[in-house]
Amino acid sequence: MRRWAPRALPLCGPSARCVGHGAAPAPLWTPRLLGENRPRAGTPSVLSSVTPLLTSLLQQPARTLTYCSLRKGKRKSVKSVVKRFLRLHNGLWVRRKSGYKKRLWKKSAARKKRLRELVLCTRTQCKLLDKMTTSFWKRRNWYIDDPFQKYHDRTNLRV
Repeated sequence: MRRWAPRALPLCGPSARCVGHGAAPAPLWTPRLLGENRPRAGTPSVLSSVTPLLTSLLQQPARTLTYCSLRKGKRKSVKSVVKRFLRLHNGLWVRRKSGYKKRLWKKSAARKKRLRELVLCTRTQCKLLDKMTTSFWKRRNWYIDDPFQKYHDRTNLRV
């Protein structure tokens, strides 16, 4: 409660501000947050200006990977990876461009066509996706009329 109490200004002395002598009137009190640490001079400290940034830097992205399941004690795949990505047999992962289903009424036909294209993931993304899935999703599958058949084997590419 003390932090919200107004600060009294001195009525006389060298630090007193007079209204009639051209100086702007100082506010009687300034509101302060309860957890805010400020030096007495009125300038914000470095710690108080950096503190909001630290929470975003220290917060790690959440990956819902189960290392040890409750029933059999086995590692489990992340279901969102299995739904959104396709793993080719050469180790590359394929995904759709983001927003290919969203707000199609406002996009031009050319943009919708570009969004329907597939994109290859980068090397670090492929490594991460391999860690988030089990060996079941990394095995070779043979489908009838597979549209990705020519992409499963890597030919004429330098590794």
